[in-house]
Amino acid sequence: MIKTDKILHLKSSRGRKVRVVREHYVRERVPCFSALCLDGCDNGDKVLPKDLTHYVVPDVGVVVDYLEILELREVQGIVFTQTACQAVQRSKGRRQYNRLRNLLKDPRHDCVLFANEFQEFSYCQREKGESQEKWLTRCVHAAAVWYYNHLAGMMDVVMITEDQDAIAQYGNLYSGVYVISVQDYLQNFWSELQPAHELYSSISQSLQEKESEGTEREFTDHLPAEVLASGIKSGRYIQGMLNVNKHRALTEAWVQTMGLSDKNTELSSEVLVYGNKNRNRAVHGDIVVVELFPKTEWRGKASVLTEGPGDDKNGEDSQSKPVATGRIVGILQRNWRDYVVTFPSRESSQSQSRNSQRILTVPWDYRIPKIRISTQQADALQDHRVVVRIDSWESTSLYPNGHSVRVLGLAGELETEIQTILLENCIHVAAFSDAQLREMPVNSPEKPWRVDPAQVAERRDLRESHMVFSIDPAGCEDVDDTLSVRRLGGGKVLELGVHIADVTHFVSEGSLTDLEARARATTCYLADRRYDMLPAVLSADLCSLLGGVDRYAMSVLWELDAHTLAVNKVWYGRTIIRSSYQLHYELAQALLNGVQTEVPELSHLSPHEKDDKLVQLIQALEMLTYVARHLRVQRDQGGALELEGVEVRAQLDNDKNITALVPRQPLEIHETVAECMIYANHWVAVKMQETFPHQALLRHHPPPRQEFFSQLVDSAKSKGFTINTRSNKALADSLDQAVDPQDPLLNKLLRMMATQAMSQALYFSTGAISQDQYYHYGLALDRYTHFTSPIRRYADIVVHRLLSAAINMEKGQSAAKILLVNKEVEELAHHINQKNRAAQQAQRLSTDLFQCLYFKDRDPHTDQCCIADAVIYAIRDNGVLAFVPQYGVKGPVYLKNREGKVVSAGQDGRCEWQSGSVRRYPNHIATTSAAGTTTLTLFQHITVGISVQSSRSHADSLILELLNNKPHRSSEHCQAPTQGRNQLVQEVVRLAEEASQQAQEKATRRPKLSKQEREFCQSKSPNLYLLLEEIRELALMDLECENTT
Repeated sequence: MIKTDKILHLKSSRGRKVRVVREHYVRERVPCFSALCLDGCDNGDKVLPKDLTHYVVPDVGVVVDYLEILELREVQGIVFTQTACQAVQRSKGRRQYNRLRNLLKDPRHDCVLFANEFQEFSYCQREKGESQEKWLTRCVHAAAVWYYNHLAGMMDVVMITEDQDAIAQYGNLYSGVYVISVQDYLQNFWSELQPAHELYSSISQSLQEKESEGTEREFTDHLPAEVLASGIKSGRYIQGMLNVNKHRALTEAWVQTMGLSDKNTELSSEVLVYGNKNRNRAVHGDIVVVELFPKTEWRGKASVLTEGPGDDKNGEDSQSKPVATGRIVGILQRNWRDYVVTFPSRESSQSQSRNSQRILTVPWDYRIPKIRISTQQADALQDHRVVVRIDSWESTSLYPNGHSVRVLGLAGELETEIQTILLENCIHVAAFSDAQLREMPVNSPEKPWRVDPAQVAERRDLRESHMVFSIDPAGCEDVDDTLSVRRLGGGKVLELGVHIADVTHFVSEGSLTDLEARARATTCYLADRRYDMLPAVLSADLCSLLGGVDRYAMSVLWELDAHTLAVNKVWYGRTIIRSSYQLHYELAQALLNGVQTEVPELSHLSPHEKDDKLVQLIQALEMLTYVARHLRVQRDQGGALELEGVEVRAQLDNDKNITALVPRQPLEIHETVAECMIYANHWVAVKMQETFPHQALLRHHPPPRQEFFSQLVDSAKSKGFTINTRSNKALADSLDQAVDPQDPLLNKLLRMMATQAMSQALYFSTGAISQDQYYHYGLALDRYTHFTSPIRRYADIVVHRLLSAAINMEKGQSAAKILLVNKEVEELAHHINQKNRAAQQAQRLSTDLFQCLYFKDRDPHTDQCCIADAVIYAIRDNGVLAFVPQYGVKGPVYLKNREGKVVSAGQDGRCEWQSGSVRRYPNHIATTSAAGTTTLTLFQHITVGISVQSSRSHADSLILELLNNKPHRSSEHCQAPTQGRNQLVQEVVRLAEEASQQAQEKATRRPKLSKQEREFCQSKSPNLYLLLEEIRELALMDLECENTT
């Protein structure tokens, strides 16, 4: 090791030049990471292949400006120098530097990092009078020469640069080391790689346009990082994430605060940033620093309905109570991503100097400002969706500058819109690579997969001892979970089993499949398709717990007291199972209801065998339902919430044309399965946290902020109900009591409001927060995780590995090899949380897309599918917000239009537009016109027409128009959702306990039972099952009678 000095010329926070001299050590042996190495370098696992025609060494400027081209997987054999990577960190910031680091870590990309500044023969001292750019270029060239010599000339090395002086100086200096431009490199080596050529052209034009920017400032400069840091520490500035209001994207944005100082205790969790100037070049999602205005300049949130997303024309109308308001003075982290844009129409782009080809494109996302790009294809890309990236946003420009990346397709086409949704949510779902598929086990008719005898010896075999079955949606292919329940000890003990696909047996930690699953983090379900986290051979076959085949599982088995259901014993471990029945929800519910139905697995049996097997299955479902009811009551007593969401399924034909919108129909079997999964997740969380108190991956649900309940409390108060939000138990009890016998939808809407007020459940590492923050508010559990869906959630794979490690440690085996430290678990939790949010948002947007497709080209005034009953759930200054239960649609209903006319209802309730005024009250809104006064109140049923508002640049949206201020006539035929489920469950459990006690008292007086009666523990007289069924039917009958009065 040789010591030398490294001289750096830096700038201070005040802009003065500072000369810094640092000790620098160089050595002879530095890893080269090449498979051609003859010198015995310690290269590790990731090396450049030896079957390439050349290695490529990009210059500093190329890495800084053209990294996107180098990210293409087709471009192989890239040697990134330490010099270039440090330049990226200095000039592009942490986000771009982390992007480069992740590229280097990814084994799917043939690229390595060469520490040229620590290699004795490639390190270059900066010469006196040499510019920074020339020195860095010389360092990279020296590294390229060293590579060629180190590999003994067995591999040509190509250095690519945009510095023409460097090409002239070094181009012919060494044989075997070529120095050429990026354009020449692509033309000579990658002439067929069209995406690379398109990226180069787009980025080059963007860089040229940037050089010709004006000098007049449109925004104030951001404060230096040191000033921002000290200001945040002192409490003068506030740090947070910018969240732009999509309905008022030009004027209204909010900064969600982080780590609020004690000096700002009067502030809420958000700060309003009003106006584009005060936003100061920040983009939705950026981490920013805000300076508060004096209280006299604070503003309130606008309380009028806009005509559509992005419409700010009503922004100056009435406002709510003033809130903390400020301006952005700095940006800590840019969170720019790929954006989908549309080129303006030919007419509107005439004023944009079309000859210069600098075009202001309109992003699909309303919250993103227009992006200026330079292109020669403006005319050809009309009516197309195009992917662009932002390069910069200088204080002299009203808009950010960017470049185009690729074309998605024609706007309005289904595939283009689906890809837009995925890309806007940063979901990348490329096909699994050949290298990943080679890791997969084989299961084909010629070579069927079989259970490994070694695994049989290690695992608990449940194939003959347990009747295992699954209950999933119809047509489900990725069956994660199965259940079992049986009586032990002469009926005194119930054994409940939850058996989950053992994905970790097939997916080794650190494998290519594991890295891909980690990157995706979750299976993405859209309205018409799904994008799996794992290859199909696992997700739909070997890991899927299909009926009648042997599968590996991770199981949790509880031994419960048959009467009290107290846990006597719990067992965790790896098992082998064979599912006897693959049921779907409707079939399982029909069996529970005593409906005669066909079970496919029993169709080949004789009538006698079929009856016996069917009795066994029904008995298992009844026992499972009994246990689940008890578990639910336990959680209800602890404060578990029953929340409501809008769940609608798009029903498609064979050609993927939408034929209907079907709201999800709740069944008791849904609750039964969910309770068993929640139970398993809770017990696994307890096991993990006790074994690994500082590195377990759990999931918590923080309590919501009390101010978020204001709409719920006020709305319920208007109907005479009091909602107590002090705790989850108080909230749950209040919601259970807020029932209107005349309108069961009232309770549903209140629960939807409660759901909207909730904070989001998040994964976390147990070493990152205190134990009192582990609590799951919605489920009322002190510890919770996700264990039951490893086929579609990467968090569950991590939990399976931790559970396996805990089991091994219990056996005295070491588990150090597979454990992540707290920091790694926390980073992984953050990544999974982001991906989960993205997948949920994409699912919602795809449902919105198909809803629009369903109503498109229909007449909202004549087509009966477009006329529906709606319920008002919020009042605004110029309209109301309404919910359409038939389709699960929510949206604004305007009572005043842009022309100033208001809605007026006639004697028969029919509405029309007339000149008049509108006035808002706490619980109702009234319009006054020449025809009289029309009043709409909270929770009033109205008739709306549903139509589609098409947009050239954005997603289509649904429009609700008030047709009649009376309920739609067909609404009375719609089945109202049943209420009071908690009370019904509690009553059923109470009756069950009474029945059990009576059975014990009469045991001595019972006559001798038949073999069938002893086997199934059921008498011929009216039994518990029939009793429960009678209670259920009576409960439903009472509600139906109330609904018709």
